[in-house]
Amino acid sequence: MKSKGRILFEIFITFLKIGAFTFGGGYAMIAVFQHETVERKKWITDDDILEIVAIAESTPGPIAINAATFIGYRVGGFAGAFFGTLGVVLPSFIIIFAISFVLRQFQELQAVRYAFFGIRAGVLALLVKALWTMYKKAPHHIVSYIIMAAAFAVSAFTDIHALYIIAGCAVTGLVYSIIAERRAKNGVS
Repeated sequence: MKSKGRILFEIFITFLKIGAFTFGGGYAMIAVFQHETVERKKWITDDDILEIVAIAESTPGPIAINAATFIGYRVGGFAGAFFGTLGVVLPSFIIIFAISFVLRQFQELQAVRYAFFGIRAGVLALLVKALWTMYKKAPHHIVSYIIMAAAFAVSAFTDIHALYIIAGCAVTGLVYSIIAERRAKNGVS
């Protein structure tokens, strides 16, 4: 059995690596979170990742920080949440702090522009991988597909805030589940 200090150190180092070597924000980090916390550390399950993404997406703040806090809490309690959050935030803070001193010179470098061009392409690939992983784990039911398509259409073609779209999806899923449960109790298919 690992000591509490050792577990907290592992949480901090794991999320420090995620924060330091993943570009593109929270969605790009989902695949890395899944790999590190499910496959390597076995702290949580694939189903937990789906729940964490849903919770982190519906609470204020960046998804990566919310996910690190939630996973850290699940593994190490309050201290785990603190060290998970600190680990994922610290690399970005240090990098932004350092860049702030040389911002003008840094953004004008041609090599930096080319690097960010490549980083954007890599981030897109990570987002697609995260989408694919979530799709495979999500319930494959016609209602799920309808909710997904409607949410995509509303978010892509309107200016409705994502919070309202998520709330609408939650209400739709809840209403459908209540109706399906009542039908199952009454023996109606």
